[in-house]
Amino acid sequence: MTQRINYTQQSPELFKKYLEFSNALKSCTIEEPIRNLVSMRASQINGCAFCLDMHVKEARIQGERELRIYHLPIWRESSLFSPRERAALAWTEALTKLPEHGVPGDIYEQVHGQFSDKELSDLTFAVMAINGWNRANIAFQTAPGSADKAFGLDKANLS
Repeated sequence: MTQRINYTQQSPELFKKYLEFSNALKSCTIEEPIRNLVSMRASQINGCAFCLDMHVKEARIQGERELRIYHLPIWRESSLFSPRERAALAWTEALTKLPEHGVPGDIYEQVHGQFSDKELSDLTFAVMAINGWNRANIAFQTAPGSADKAFGLDKANLS
């Protein structure tokens, strides 16, 4: 099997700018627990082992309950998520899977009922960011856990 390139080393300027974009989301209107749920759910849908590993560790470090992480794939059936979180997860799934005829009106109405215009815009950028990271890390088969030390994720004690 051919060794994949390290895209962060091959395009350091673009990596840095994309990282800056992602880091800017930390000061957006969407609260950190929802951003974590969005990142984990999109990564599950896309099958990105590196990003899912990273965001589970981040969520645990930031106090996310273990059972909620386990329930994330079944969020519709679980009672552990608030209406605002459910709306964010529905939006994440719609934008990650992109239905053939766009985002259905009922999903838009559900999300817009929970988020202000600015929050909905910020949430959309958060979904865009994780989907981009998923695509890069899947394309180049970035190993889960390989950046733990660099991002302080070794503190999660989840090895």
